[in-house]
Amino acid sequence: MKTNIISAVIVGWAAFAHAEGHRFACADYSQGKACVVAADGKIEWEYPAKDCNDVWVLPNGNLLFNTGHGVKEVTRDKQVVFDYQSSSEIYACQRLANGNTFIGECNAGRLLDVDPSGKIVKEIKLLPAGKDGGHLYMRNARRLANDHYLVAHYGEQVVREYDSQGKVVREIAAAGGPHSVIRLASGNTLIACGDFPGGRRVCEVDAAGTTVWEIKDGDLAGIALHFMTGLQRLPNGNTVVSNWLGHGQFGKAPHLIEITPDKKVVWTFADHQAFKTISSIQLLDVPGDVTKNEIAH
Repeated sequence: MKTNIISAVIVGWAAFAHAEGHRFACADYSQGKACVVAADGKIEWEYPAKDCNDVWVLPNGNLLFNTGHGVKEVTRDKQVVFDYQSSSEIYACQRLANGNTFIGECNAGRLLDVDPSGKIVKEIKLLPAGKDGGHLYMRNARRLANDHYLVAHYGEQVVREYDSQGKVVREIAAAGGPHSVIRLASGNTLIACGDFPGGRRVCEVDAAGTTVWEIKDGDLAGIALHFMTGLQRLPNGNTVVSNWLGHGQFGKAPHLIEITPDKKVVWTFADHQAFKTISSIQLLDVPGDVTKNEIAH
């Protein structure tokens, strides 16, 4: 059992205390930064990023993350090597195997492929011309290996899968407001839901639409789930989730929780001095190339 706990002893999470944790990258939305955190819980690297929601560590060691109305790739010596800016809010980004960057523009309702020079080389419009989807329209989104797209339509409380031309091929109801969604190697879909009624949960849904695994507020003794955001499924079957602590919940629960398939907690991270609202995570002790869909994040 392993955890990083700095300010959590009054809430009972200290039952999971252990000296060693995961090394990871994360996005802190409220404090506006992307970070790399060592296994002992100390910040190794950080970079300012307004409303940072999605973060990736690329095979070259650089970090890719959103910046409110943009997306940046930054080297470890803090040189910006990719910079896309938009008038739309942006919460989703992903580096593709061909070197382009997938970007989901929220209120503009656009799914974009952007080349390394910043040129848009593919555009899928999800909204009618001239319509603004608003702040709640889209959170995280992913480009799949088959060139389909998974989009978390937060305000509509539904996940939609679109084909390569933008046609809806599947809808999954997601009460609570989906924030993040990933397609697992099994073909199942893992969804983190926010704090609308029916939310505060993570669920795994199979191809038939049946929920085959779920963790919701009240399932973990001594740990409250508030607004579920980031996800990562590990090779051993465990799931790491980020427990976003905005909307008046600062300091009231761990930021990160690792949960076994039978709903046992084996790791938490709860540094409420350095972090406020961790919205996305990538564990760095899990091998794989994120551009080739080898890490389910």
